[in-house]
Formats: sequence, C-alpha cells, structure tokens
Amino acid sequence: MAGIGCSVAAALLCALTAVPPASAAPGTPTTGAPGTGASTTPYAFADGDRRIDGAPDTADAPLLRPGRSYRGTLPAHGVLHYRLDLDATDTAYVPVTAVPPAGAAVASTDGIRVSVRDANGAPCSYASGRVGTSLSPRPVTALGTREPGRALCRNAGTYYVGVERAESGRAADASGGGADAPWELEIAPVTEPGLTGAAPTTAPPAPGTATPAPLAGAPRDRAGGSGFATARPLGQGVWRAELTPGTTLFYRMPVDWGRTPHVVAELGGTADGHGYAGGALNLALHNPVRGLVDEVSAGYTGTPKQAALAPLPPVAYGNRYAVPATQNALCFAGNYYLVLHLGRQLADTFGPGPYRVTLRVRLDGRAQDGPRYAGRSAPDGVFAVTAADREAAASGGPVGSDLRMRLLAAGGLGTGTALLVALGGWTLAARRAQRRVSAQNPTA
Repeated sequence: MAGIGCSVAAALLCALTAVPPASAAPGTPTTGAPGTGASTTPYAFADGDRRIDGAPDTADAPLLRPGRSYRGTLPAHGVLHYRLDLDATDTAYVPVTAVPPAGAAVASTDGIRVSVRDANGAPCSYASGRVGTSLSPRPVTALGTREPGRALCRNAGTYYVGVERAESGRAADASGGGADAPWELEIAPVTEPGLTGAAPTTAPPAPGTATPAPLAGAPRDRAGGSGFATARPLGQGVWRAELTPGTTLFYRMPVDWGRTPHVVAELGGTADGHGYAGGALNLALHNPVRGLVDEVSAGYTGTPKQAALAPLPPVAYGNRYAVPATQNALCFAGNYYLVLHLGRQLADTFGPGPYRVTLRVRLDGRAQDGPRYAGRSAPDGVFAVTAADREAAASGGPVGSDLRMRLLAAGGLGTGTALLVALGGWTLAARRAQRRVSAQNPTA
C-alpha cells in the first residue's frame, strides 16, 4: 500500500489533474498562438445555443425565452418572425447578431433590421446594424427593445420580433455564393426588471466634449475572443493584439455605475505596400445587452493610425432618457463589449499581416451604488459588476479558469464538498487496490 499516504488536498489535485481537457465546442473558432487573436472562423457562437427557425409570418413565430441564446440563419429576402411573452413591468432587449459568410462581398449599407411590435402590430422599436465603411464581411448587431414605460407596448402579452436583411443588391462574393447566401444569426434576449421605489425620469446632464488623454504605458498582450459569448475580459490598461485582415475580436469590460469608459485603438504602421485603405480599423463599444454605444472607423495609409470613441458620460440609470445614442446606451452597469475589426481590403493594399492593434482603455470616476431592482434579470446578473468580473478583467480569463476550478464550479461543489468527494474517491481507490493485492497474494 505504499504511495497512498498522501493528504486529502493532494488527492484532490491528483484526481482532478487526471481529467483531460475539454474539446472545443461546435462553432468555437480555432485560434492562433497566444496573443495573436487570429482565428479560422468569423464568429464564435455561444455554447449551447439553441437552434431556431424564424417563421415567415407571426402565426407560426417560435417563442424566444429571455436568458437563453439562439442560433439560426437569415435568408437574403423576407422577414423572419419570433415571439416573446412579456409581463407589464420588465424591459425586454432582443440583440440580434448577423454573421455574413467569410467570403461575401458586402457594401457599406449591407446589414440587418430588427423590429419589435405588439400583438396588434403597433411598433415598439426599430433598429439596424450595418457593415459600414470597412466594406468587409463582419458580425453586425441590432437591438430590438420593448419598454413598458412608453405610451405604446406597455401591456403584458405577446410581442413579435422581426428580423430581415438590409442589402444593397451586391451580387457576387469570393466563395461564389452570391448575395442570396444566408447569414448566420445569434439572438440573445434579455429582460431588465423594474425598480423598487421611485426611478429617475430624466437624463443627467450631457457630458462635455473634451476628449480625455489616452492612457499611457507599455502594452500587454491580450488576445480577443471571436464572439460576444467568448469575449476576453479586459480592464483599464494598455493592451495589444494581432489581427489579420477580415478578423473581428471581442473583449468584455466591467463598468460600474458611475464610471466612464474611454477607449482608443491604434493600428500600427507597416513598411509593406503603399496606398490607402478606407475603414481599415473599426472600433465599437456595446453595452451589456449588446446595444451599440458608439462606433468609429479609421482609414489607413501604412503609418500608425488611431480610432477613438467619442467622449462618454458616466454610467447612470437615467441615461436611458437621453436623446444622444452615446448617452442613452450607457444606462446600466455590467460587462460592456469592445469589438475590433480589421478590414479585409487591407490585405490587398498592404499585405496579409498580421497587424498589431493597441487598445488604450481607461475608466474614470468612482464606482457607485446602483438602483435597486425589484426582481432578477434574465439571465441573472447582467446588470451588475462582481468581484469575479474585476478579477477576470485583470487576469485576462475567468476566475478559476484553471480546469480544476472550472470543474468544481460547473458541478456546483464547494471546497469542503469537493474535498470530501476527493477523499471518498481516494478511499475507494485504496480499497480496490487492496482487494487486487489480496487476490494476487491470497496468503499475504
């Protein structure tokens, strides 16, 4: 029985290190070397996305449940309909991300339109997402909303979400699929509960127009994810990634109530090629429900180029009553998303890269207590920043990203329970070993 006299903690470590790493989930892109941010697929869908087929009319519209994530396809023509069953108090958000094929030829006006209507056809919201000046196929997101405090769409009942392509009629793509090739969709509905007590009814004063100085310092490598679900945690600091033309990277950044994000992206220079690439670098900031806060693009001539988000206000509940989109969308705390895209046409003028992009991220102001919600959001915890979020932003990965810790978390096991489980497993293994020894040596 030699070698079985180890501690319980050591047994736990031994047992868990024997577990092989999980294989990549379907739809998860294969990434390049750490720090490169390179990927072989354009978008990483959430693990466990439910397949859903939108209906051509509302009568057959499938049900979307807030807190779940769905995956489908969007044809080039026609509207797809989905259904929501909502109460009279929660605000509903329906972010829809569309992913063109990697080889598609797109125009700046190509994208998607999302609408929300009540059961009588009254409009609740319209939104669109466009490819923009990059002229490069990339994920585009549009956010449908239903706000119970508005004159329309305030009652409990059935609501319908419509999704359709906004297209320019471009007819060819590099893969030969043409403009009629379907686009992949990800739909991730969220609900926000009402507040306990009186809620703000007006917007805070608009922010000033002065642009804060970008954060200085040497960059640290931080590869991005390839979708909202795989966005890499990021906090205040100077960060660097490498992108190849046509690549989109996603980061998530925890922003508390009362804090103000400022972000500048810098595309490094190159000695290869000469000329001009319009919309070469695209930087966008999305809020915790994936609504667009601000977006900026920059052309490129081979010399270093910056793209800076507009001056933004502190995060406040009352911002939802502001008119400017850059203020209106900063209306709750949580994980905000930074999305970087490098235009595909950059490769034609300056070569295939990779290109270095530096992100200078600063968070001004002090964290404040937020409003008290009367219930839970779906999914839970969307509108809050936790200590785990802050730790992940500093470390670059989820708290306990080590496989052993993730297994404990996924199993819902506390440390004490895990130790008991490990001890039980160790004891069982010891008994089995002893029986094998006794069987082989009956006189021992």
